[in-house]
Amino acid sequence: MNNHIRLGVNIDHVATIRNARGGDHPDPMRAVRIVEQAGGDGITVHLREDRRHIRDSDLDAIMAGATLPINLEMAATEEMLAIALRHRPHAACIVPEKREERTTEGGLDAAGLHNTLMPIVGRLSDAGIRVSLFIEPEARQIEAAMRLGAPVVELHTGRYAHLWLDEDRDGVQAELKRIADAAALAAKNGIEPHAGHGLTFENVQPIAAIPQLAELNIGHYLIGEAIFDGLEASIRKMRQLMDEAR
Repeated sequence: MNNHIRLGVNIDHVATIRNARGGDHPDPMRAVRIVEQAGGDGITVHLREDRRHIRDSDLDAIMAGATLPINLEMAATEEMLAIALRHRPHAACIVPEKREERTTEGGLDAAGLHNTLMPIVGRLSDAGIRVSLFIEPEARQIEAAMRLGAPVVELHTGRYAHLWLDEDRDGVQAELKRIADAAALAAKNGIEPHAGHGLTFENVQPIAAIPQLAELNIGHYLIGEAIFDGLEASIRKMRQLMDEAR
């Protein structure tokens, strides 16, 4: 098994800061360049229905100018499917999306949405796009990903992150085991497991130490830390912590 665990950096919130005031600053494309220089392995962007952070023009620029693989987070809608098929990113991660939520609040119900997801997964795969499903770390959802033919799942670590903040040690250990068991089940069945949501310098290492996990996607925390220490330094520190965990 490859000991290296990839770091995908979500740059959505560079665009959030820009959009708060309007204009062109800060430029998400500048963040892409820093990720490339600082040891990131991929760029993640979420083009939401309401375009609250990343805009279509950002996606155009990133697809044209980035040298790292692009992971497009997208809702399971015809609009987003058409955009993904037009741009053909390296990967497309299908996520649940509620218009009123501030951030993604949980995993996709891949089991309950099988009939909706099947044609979308099929069309993305036929276009050469690596499909990922953002799901809860549950056997039922892993099994649904298998039936859908998704080559990748991203396990939602939000509950783990909240339990960490609450200093619930027993809860953290139970959730960590749940994530590890889900990653092992996915890998055993030929699905590459990733993980993400709410990961920080403080809580990342137990997740990064799960041997089956191939990639972590981290965004909001790194952009927040960049305010104080700079984006390059923040990415390099996260990269170091992840490497040390392996």
